[in-house]
Amino acid sequence: MAVRITCINKSGGNHDNPHEAISHYGWLNESSNTSGKDDRQTMVNWIKKGNKACVKDSYGNTAYCEVRKSLKGTEFLQTYADGKYTNNLLNLPECTM
Repeated sequence: MAVRITCINKSGGNHDNPHEAISHYGWLNESSNTSGKDDRQTMVNWIKKGNKACVKDSYGNTAYCEVRKSLKGTEFLQTYADGKYTNNLLNLPECTM
C-alpha cells in the first residue's frame, strides 16, 4: 500500500526543528480516497513493514520516504530523491485535522 503525505505537525508548530521533531503525518491513499493522520512511530513502523509513503510537489514530482535514525536513536521519516535526502516533509503545511 502507498500513501501521499499531505501535511505534518511538529512540537508547537515549529517547522524549523529537525525532521525527527515531526510528531504526526497526515496522509491520503489516492487509490481508495481514504485519509488519516498517524503519529511518527506508527508511520515509521508502517514503512518498516514494506509500505510506501511519498510527498508530491506542485509539478507532480514524487519523493519517497525512508526511515532514518537520529544520533539520539529516534526513528523518523525523511524523503529521498535524486540520490540524496531532502526536506520535502518540512515544506508541508500544518495538519488541521
